[in-house]
Amino acid sequence: DPDPSVYLALRLGTDHDLGVGADAVVCRSAEVEWPETGRLALYLLGLRATCPPPEPGPQRSLVTWLKYYLEEDWAGSRRHGHPLTSYYQYSLGVLALCVHRKRVREEVIRRLLVAEHHGRFGHTSDTEAVAALAFACLQRERLVGARLSAELGAATRAVRRRMVEAQGQDGFFGNIYSTPWAMQVVVMCRGGLGWAYSRAMAALLGHLDAFSTAATMAQVLPVLHGRSYLDIASMRCQEEVATCPAPMPRAHPSPQHLAPLAADLPHCWQCWGRTRSSPLLPPTRFDTQDTPQGPFLSSVLGLEARQQKRNYWQLLTAPSTSLQMGIADYRPRDGETLILRLSEW
Repeated sequence: DPDPSVYLALRLGTDHDLGVGADAVVCRSAEVEWPETGRLALYLLGLRATCPPPEPGPQRSLVTWLKYYLEEDWAGSRRHGHPLTSYYQYSLGVLALCVHRKRVREEVIRRLLVAEHHGRFGHTSDTEAVAALAFACLQRERLVGARLSAELGAATRAVRRRMVEAQGQDGFFGNIYSTPWAMQVVVMCRGGLGWAYSRAMAALLGHLDAFSTAATMAQVLPVLHGRSYLDIASMRCQEEVATCPAPMPRAHPSPQHLAPLAADLPHCWQCWGRTRSSPLLPPTRFDTQDTPQGPFLSSVLGLEARQQKRNYWQLLTAPSTSLQMGIADYRPRDGETLILRLSEW
């Protein structure tokens, strides 16, 4: 099914074919299955980026639904202490409403602030990055009062500082796949953090072969152009010119040019493959679920990983090194020991 993140990545790129409509890319998959918080947020971000914008009626309905989803999502905190989906999806929902210049209840925003203050985002740079983008958007669009705006600014700077401090010697923020999200945050302050951004950019350019699917290409494309999801809020379609010398076919866009945030699934890149087969396990002993990133390892020897239980199958090289690629790409070395661990996220 079409994924709105594909369209968002292309819109944040430099070259455009203005004759290609976005309606099918952004809206059609909504007819197949009603999305979760994160995917609904992506639809709204895509609609804001359309050129020309669609009729406002459907957007108002989606905004209403997203606000409802955010409240329902948070209902899980009464039992589990976290949203029913994830802080990633919750943050993406707040960001989408902000990009549409829709006010969000202060309580909704403070839930994220409290999570940031208490380190509840875990160790995932992508979750912290999306939350920071939401904070920065609310502040930039002046959708909150002065006091809350100051708190949001402080939280954004704190996230950015932690990311820069955690940048590895290889230039990556976390692993290679979380780096593009972190760079979206760093690019907002590139004047003072140009060295960190440049190191990350050099690292990405040296490993572009790792972004071999539509999903991962969509993730990295915006930062290769020095853009972030915040730029969606300020798009001026009437000022753009067509620059693509060879437009993509309308009916069947090439997968090499397409693009998601995988907001419906937990962010454990080591579980994702990029083809339908795996060199690691015999097919009779594991099950996978199809995702835009490729097969997601969901069951090993009958033991399932479930999003509702917030667990996943972590792949490690003995004794404790996480794999930095999916099961369909990794080729074990002779004598190497691999560990499949059912872990919480």
